[in-house]
Amino acid sequence: EALQWRDCLDKLLQNNYGLASFKSFLKSEFSEENLEFWLACEDYKKIKSPAKMAEKAKKIYEEFIQTEAPKEVNIDHFTKDITMKNLVEPSLSSFDVAQKRIYALMEKDSLPRFVRSEFYQELI
Repeated sequence: EALQWRDCLDKLLQNNYGLASFKSFLKSEFSEENLEFWLACEDYKKIKSPAKMAEKAKKIYEEFIQTEAPKEVNIDHFTKDITMKNLVEPSLSSFDVAQKRIYALMEKDSLPRFVRSEFYQELI
């Protein structure tokens, strides 16, 4: 199963061992903010209550999106602007554009580094 992760970030993220190993690898590189943001967005999409949604949206924004955020993710100004506009009236799709950008970044950059790492080699 771990061999499939080389070609498919989705399969890696859906597997508890894969996710834990990927997270450990990213922490070792001090680059876990992308994965943490992606996971926060996944949790956000499960919220039903509008009040809780607004609260969680604010927290995600302050932790990952705003300039100088403690775990600021690397997204372009266009994506940041779209996300900020979406947060005026938070919805389940408020972070979709930013989440897709971060997913693509992990797929193109983090995943290939992970596959070459000792973390992954030990798994397979």
